[in-house]
Amino acid sequence: MLKKSLLIVTAAVLLGGSLSVLHAQEAGQSPSKPAPQAKTKEEFADYTAANSVTGGAAAEKAARHFEQKHGQSELRVYLYSKALHEYLTENNSGKVLELGQKVLTLDPANAIALVLTATALADGLSEDDKDRDKKSEMIRDYCARARQVLAGGYAPPGATPEQVRAYLGMMQSMNHSALGILELKLGHDAEAEKELRTASEVRDAPSDPYVWYHLALALDHQKKYPAALTAVNSALKYVGANADLEKLATGERDRLTKLAGPAATPPANVQK
Repeated sequence: MLKKSLLIVTAAVLLGGSLSVLHAQEAGQSPSKPAPQAKTKEEFADYTAANSVTGGAAAEKAARHFEQKHGQSELRVYLYSKALHEYLTENNSGKVLELGQKVLTLDPANAIALVLTATALADGLSEDDKDRDKKSEMIRDYCARARQVLAGGYAPPGATPEQVRAYLGMMQSMNHSALGILELKLGHDAEAEKELRTASEVRDAPSDPYVWYHLALALDHQKKYPAALTAVNSALKYVGANADLEKLATGERDRLTKLAGPAATPPANVQK
């Protein structure tokens, strides 16, 4: 389950900011830091056309066509990031993983690609996965690299201070969440609880129902039923229109209500 509603906003900030910087350079303005740019007018025109394409498959096709024509262009990373964003809006986890890894071949320090790839890997990890150990190592590596990039104050080019704060908070929360989901699937419930609780407490990050739901599972596995019930009620409070997550969280709430007892059940107005 990709945390689509939150990730779309983050990716949009990066992609919109990147294009605004390119336009500033075209107009002769100087951005605060050097950014990838076109070497010729033809390259920039082709980039602009490819960047206007919408839909995951179409955006990926446009990016690959641009790469074939401009194999050394610094702008390739933005087009593949655009395709990544489009697949994200379509909730296509397989393509998010594929395009995230493609972006990382062009920009190994791309925080969004690192976090999205780690999240897609963690979401898709299963007990019978033949590459379980390898994928677990990849998730830890991507999260460690993302943490290092974010600690350096990484921000999308052209973003406002408010967007930067929201971006950093969201990225940090998602990074801890990916690690928490990994630990949960590996059966390391105490470690999962730590990472997911940290994810829920990151400053400037919006409340994420997926984090609260997975935290409830980690607490449930440790038989911390009252705390788990509180967490799952937070998931339901923020679930919005996500029917699939609402169904899962409702089932977990009903189970925990029986285990925790009526004294632990919060007032009705705490729930969605």
